[in-house]
Amino acid sequence: MVEKIMLWKGREMEVKKLSISWQFLIVLVLILQILSALDFDPYRVLGVSRTASQADIKKAYKKLAREWHPDKNKDPGAEEKFIQISKAYEILSNEEKRSHYEHYGDAGESQGYQKHREYHFRHFYENFYFDESFFHFPFNSEQRDSIDEKYLMHFSHYVNEVVPDSFKKPYLIKITSDWCFSCIHIEPIWKEVVQELEGLGVGIGVVHAGYERRLAHHLGAHSTPSILGIINGKISFFHNAVVRENLRQFVESLLPGNLVEKVTNKNYVRFLSGWQQENKPRVLLFDQMPTIPLLYKLIAFAYKDYLSFGYVYVGLRGAEEMTRQYNVNVYTPTILIFKEHIHKPADVIQARGMKRQVIDDFITQNKYLLAARLTSQKLFHELCPVKRSHRQRKYCVVLLTAEATKLSTPFEAFLSFALANTQDTVRFVHAYSNRQQEFASTLLPDSDTFQGKSAVSILERRNTAGRVVYKTLEDPWTGSESDKFILLGYLNQLRKDPALLSSEAVLPDLTDELAPIFLLRWLYSASDYISVCYAIVFHNWQEIMIILSLIFSALFILFGSAVIQAFSDSNEEQESSPPDKEEAREKTGKTEPSFTKEPSSKIPKKGFVEVTELTDITYTSNLVRLRPGHMNVVLILSNSTKTSLLQKFALEVYSFTGSSCLHFSFLNLDKHREWLEYLLEFAQDAAPIPNQYDKHFMERDYTGYVLALNGHKKYFCLFKPQKAVEEEEAMGPCSDFDSSLHLGECRGKSSSGLGPRPIKGKLSKLSLWMERLLEGSLQRFYIPSWPDLD
Repeated sequence: MVEKIMLWKGREMEVKKLSISWQFLIVLVLILQILSALDFDPYRVLGVSRTASQADIKKAYKKLAREWHPDKNKDPGAEEKFIQISKAYEILSNEEKRSHYEHYGDAGESQGYQKHREYHFRHFYENFYFDESFFHFPFNSEQRDSIDEKYLMHFSHYVNEVVPDSFKKPYLIKITSDWCFSCIHIEPIWKEVVQELEGLGVGIGVVHAGYERRLAHHLGAHSTPSILGIINGKISFFHNAVVRENLRQFVESLLPGNLVEKVTNKNYVRFLSGWQQENKPRVLLFDQMPTIPLLYKLIAFAYKDYLSFGYVYVGLRGAEEMTRQYNVNVYTPTILIFKEHIHKPADVIQARGMKRQVIDDFITQNKYLLAARLTSQKLFHELCPVKRSHRQRKYCVVLLTAEATKLSTPFEAFLSFALANTQDTVRFVHAYSNRQQEFASTLLPDSDTFQGKSAVSILERRNTAGRVVYKTLEDPWTGSESDKFILLGYLNQLRKDPALLSSEAVLPDLTDELAPIFLLRWLYSASDYISVCYAIVFHNWQEIMIILSLIFSALFILFGSAVIQAFSDSNEEQESSPPDKEEAREKTGKTEPSFTKEPSSKIPKKGFVEVTELTDITYTSNLVRLRPGHMNVVLILSNSTKTSLLQKFALEVYSFTGSSCLHFSFLNLDKHREWLEYLLEFAQDAAPIPNQYDKHFMERDYTGYVLALNGHKKYFCLFKPQKAVEEEEAMGPCSDFDSSLHLGECRGKSSSGLGPRPIKGKLSKLSLWMERLLEGSLQRFYIPSWPDLD
């Protein structure tokens, strides 16, 4: 007993020594890795400069990653080198981490980096096994890409193949990109759903946003991962959690809701009898599932133009009558196809776990009725194809009959003949003579003989332009045994002698009888548009509410400002324009129609300047009660200079008429000289005023002067014509008009040296003065109050 205890203690000591040695080894490796991490330089690892762009960094990373990938490079240090390359790209591809590294020498994730090292060492300890779940990212890009490689989609492939094919089957498309960690998380679910839905007939596509930016932008995918569906050329985005059931429901929601009709004992006769109106065979699926299988809905969508589909839940009470009548095994899924005879199916398939390919082959063989009606040119091309070679002859036996609510005797006889003489080279069809009149008249040589009666023609199409060779039975078709015998003889003779079809004609295009009318097409388009809008609003209601709130806020502000502006304008018009003075204003204020207009108008007509005469009527509204911030630019003129100065004034100030705070007027010097002289007394330095008792007082010429009047702040700015300024500078001391002597001397000097001043040069620099006026750099002359104009 003692020996056993000592032996156990010895083994325990050996285990402790071994564990201590392993712990020492672990610590030693961690120290070495930490020291190597201190020397880690991502720029050196990727071989790029510190000023490298993101494109250069990504290019260098891809090149090194392909070279040092452990699956391709068998070098013992390839694994460690690949980890360094990945870490370097992770730091430099993120601007925040890159900036942190350049300032502090690390990426700001020392804790995460240490965990990464411990994680790597754990696999180092386990026989150097490299797990691809490092950082939860599959670095084996070849294996990861191989999952989606066969589904990769390009723009031309999408436009030329996927969009047209979406009218036969829905497509489920995933938008992915490099370094998309969320794409990795959904990859197992995506793979499982793809395997299931592709077997059901759903189209699968994968778009790489990095390489197919044009296609991703066209699809409206602005983030990865994104999943969307396409049906009938329309795009719908998936917004729920990425789980198998949600994706199945999403694909099912893309399909129209009226593809498959639920059939019971109460409506199965009506459903099967609809072949005559719709010109389609009827397909019934018997199954034990209470809901319609997705596979059956996808098949119904693919063949919606050729067949009508119904579903019978055999577990429903009352379904026993149908199952008993058609001898259906309720324990196995069964598909029946009915054509013209509703009491007996034309074909049956029954199997557990039906595959999509089996069902497609079964339905393709029964796409048409035994004697389908020619309702469109497209159907005519399919039922009666053009002859391509001698061995591929296709003959069409056409019954031309009148439309009837019930099956007529000639049609039933023709139908029974077609059922008994089914051949690969012969197709039996019929057409309503009253609906396809041009088509029928071309095949009937003598319309009087066949008036109101049925006729049978055998034809062979020679080209797509409508050229055919044909032979019409000489007598009307009554469905008698003799008629059948004659028709059978012609068909047997055609096998030996194709020259039997001796007549030749060019058939017109058939009228599309089943095309929806304009109102129905408009309703269908409106319903599709409403459904799309509803989906957009339902899935993006938060963003839409924000946009709507901004729009309504802007409308409220605009509406409020318009109301305030309207009330303020109406008040000012009432104050400035009394009703009893409207006629006087029209007489006194509009002496020049080219330049004069009502002062209330604010938007000038193109090529015109609104200039109002300053009179006792317009004086108050255009000056005394002028709104704050508004100015009235007044031109001084006389009766003799009125026309020429107004034209020049309009040309100079026209470029400033866009400003709503400027108003333009003119003052007649012959009428209101005294008011002007009083105003100019406050601008003595700028415009010397003569002595009012001087005998030459009335000879002072102020025409061409311009005053900018601020009615609210009671100041004005003065513009003097350039010629007047030159005269005053030339006169020197003569510019003082206090004595008659000086005035006479100056008058003599003016008459001898300067001569008369031309009118056209007086306003030559007015536009420059206007610019300074708007800048606020002109000298202002203030007055205590505005004087009366009279």
